[in-house]
Formats: sequence, structure tokens, C-alpha cells
Amino acid sequence: MCRLAAYIGPALRLEELLLKPEHSLVKQSWAPREMMEARLNADGYGFGWFDQLGKPLRYRQTMPIWTDPNLPELGRGLESETWVAVVRSATTNIPINLANTMPYADEKFHFMHNGYINQFSRTLRSCLRREFKPEFEDLIEGNTDSEHLFILFKQIMWETGSNDPASVLIELVARLKRWLKDERGLLNIIIAIPGKVWALRCAINGNCPSLYYSVNPPLFPGGSLVASEPLTDDDDWTEVAAQSLMIFDVCNEPEKIHL
Repeated sequence: MCRLAAYIGPALRLEELLLKPEHSLVKQSWAPREMMEARLNADGYGFGWFDQLGKPLRYRQTMPIWTDPNLPELGRGLESETWVAVVRSATTNIPINLANTMPYADEKFHFMHNGYINQFSRTLRSCLRREFKPEFEDLIEGNTDSEHLFILFKQIMWETGSNDPASVLIELVARLKRWLKDERGLLNIIIAIPGKVWALRCAINGNCPSLYYSVNPPLFPGGSLVASEPLTDDDDWTEVAAQSLMIFDVCNEPEKIHL
């Protein structure tokens, strides 16, 4: 389990999202309020943004976020209109290394997942490996369920010819329901491109991990945020409905799709 956050809106320094809020991801790494099955998120962290051509950029570390001496300077120096960030609580027996540290990215998307597939190595990994085309299986660098979900997302997009992440996520959930049967899958997923975020809050045979959003809050005027836990103690945070997908766009009002 992890804690996630994403932002779109006017250009924002990284520190305004990651460091300064009273319940920032730094604080959520050691004092989360709504974690279901862990007490700390100390198994690495990462954040992502985009270059001027819209290509994803990432910074990842395997150390706890509060121990990284580079973060204060990065926080002051980096600015973007789109941010994603995560603090990691590793699943038991999954190594702590950069290949297993989010956000994942390709030439277009940032991808983050909070949750888990119960007994992933026993229940789903072999199924996914059979499903993956060789060119997609070759993209796997680590061994997390989260990375396999990202590769599944990419393959479904290729199979369907769809450029719509919402329809791809809906199909991804449908396939997982068939494959998992009675096993549990917790599937909070955030996908981002410049100026747009898709946020899925979903569970199969279980309870959804927490997820909230806030639009045009006082500390982030003109911005939209999604986070596992509210980043501030203000009352302008709304819970994302269970079994739903929300779409945030700098040019439009938020859209909600019930699964």
C-alpha cells in the first residue's frame, strides 16, 4: 500500500505539493491517517512531471522520503503544471529497488497504483505473463503487481486501438474481475498526461483504499488535486466514490464515471 497525490493547474513548485501542506506526502510517509494495512510508507518514493514536449520525467529514490537530502532543493527548483507523487509501502517479499518504485512511465503517461493483488505471484502473475505479447512482457523491469498493471494497461490500449485511458481502465477492471474470481484486488490507479489526470478508486472482493479530490482550493487556486488522503485540513476535499473513475482536466469540470 502507498500514498498517492496528483496535481494539475497553474505552474506550481514541487515543494508546494510535496512538502508544505500540513498533511503532505512527507507527513503521510510516517503518519498516515487512513492506511488499511500498514503504518509507514518508508520503502522509497518518487514524483513525476513533464518536459516541454509533454514527455514524462521522473525522480525516484529507494530511501524514505524524509531522508533524501536532495528534496528541499528539488522542491524549490522544480516547477510544473502537472505533478504526480507517491510514497511507498512495499508489499511483503517484494524487493525495494528503483525498478519497483513508482511512478511508472512510458513516452506519454505517468502511472501509479495504490493497493495490491492478493497473493499476486500465485493468483495473477502467471496469467498476465501468458496474456502479454512478447513486446509488452519485455517492458517489465521489476516484479510488482503495480508494474504488471501498467503493462496490462498499455497492452489493452494497443489491442483496442483506443487513445482513451478511461475506456482502457474500465476494460482492465473487467479483465481482472474475470481472472481474480474470489481473490482480492485493490485498485486505486492514477494516470496523468500534461494537464489531465484519471483517478480510479476500485476494489474487487474488498474495500477500496481511500482517495479524495479538491478543485480550486485556497492553497492551490485554479488547480485540481487527487490524493490518498487530504493534503490539508480544509473542508474542500471530497471523497472519490467507491467503484468510480474520475477525470480531471484543466479545461473542463471534473467528470465521474461509475463502474
